[in-house]
Amino acid sequence: MSPIPHFFKHSSRSRVAIVCCLLLLVAGVSSPVLARNRANIDIIATTHKSPPATGAVQRTRLSDDPNASAASCPTEKKSEAGAREVAFSGDLRKKLSSRSAIVMDARTGQVLYAHEPDRPGQPASTIKIITGLIAIKSLRDNDLVKPSSRAAGMPRSKIYISPKKTYAADDLINAVLLASANDASVALAEKVAGSESSFAKLMTSKARSLGATRTQCKTASGLTAAGQQTTARDLATVFNQAMQDREFAQRIGRTKIRTRYGQVLRNHNKALWRVEGAVGGKTGYTVAARQTYVGKFSRDNAELIVALLGSETMWSDVSRLVEYGFKRQRQLAAMNGSQPAASDGPLALSATPVSLRSNSLPVLTGTNKQPL
Repeated sequence: MSPIPHFFKHSSRSRVAIVCCLLLLVAGVSSPVLARNRANIDIIATTHKSPPATGAVQRTRLSDDPNASAASCPTEKKSEAGAREVAFSGDLRKKLSSRSAIVMDARTGQVLYAHEPDRPGQPASTIKIITGLIAIKSLRDNDLVKPSSRAAGMPRSKIYISPKKTYAADDLINAVLLASANDASVALAEKVAGSESSFAKLMTSKARSLGATRTQCKTASGLTAAGQQTTARDLATVFNQAMQDREFAQRIGRTKIRTRYGQVLRNHNKALWRVEGAVGGKTGYTVAARQTYVGKFSRDNAELIVALLGSETMWSDVSRLVEYGFKRQRQLAAMNGSQPAASDGPLALSATPVSLRSNSLPVLTGTNKQPL
């Protein structure tokens, strides 16, 4: 009888263990081999394998909203776009001090950004855009205005007109739109309507005709008054309409001008030399209203209207809203296929670009006006 092979001398349990070891060695030939590097970290030895996932969610940058950060947000379906827009708007909102604001495409009326745009508030001197527009349409430049003692006694800001003198309507309109003069506002109101209260009714009616449904005017100057109110949306709507008037746009776009009697009027709208593309705008401030603003901006064949109420850091808010608005316009245009996608990365909300152009224009004289 031939001798029993050494393999079968082992117990059945030992034979099973040996067979399992042999099978594992065979299977290992076709599997990735883990080795230890000098830092004692597991690495994949085979070169055709990708590193294992670390557990982090893979994210991709969305290019359809300028408020997306460099860190990006997860890819989402189009059905989730609304929720995503709310998130981006909320992120911008945290950087703004204004109680309400709106950014509007000046050509289409499309709202590019808004928070509480229909919240009512005191307009302060932004309401003077209506005062100036009515005066432009109602008076000739050379019409003489003799201010009342009440008009001359208005608080600052003012140009210190005297009830003993007469002034060209042209100069007073410029004083209203550039120097935000309360005394000139009331003098013009009394010239056009007989009294400031009657003029305020004209202002409200004019606002309604321009699409401002939540605006109620009580003064020609915007000084705080019970029942007077506007909204960011109304301001943007009225100003956008007013800027279609060539003379209004020319006047409010100047940085300074000299009156017939030698006084230099300087524009309170610092955006004209602080923010690239500023075309014109109107500032305002009272204790009740805080800082208010409405203005138009133009860059690369795109136009924006920006309006805000109740701001504590107005120029910072304006700059952020303008930058956001223009980038949003570019990205929407890219999504619609009308232009290449912007390559300038996420929005730098703290940037304050500077315009180097001059906005000074010569004095307009002798223009014939049409009745309101």
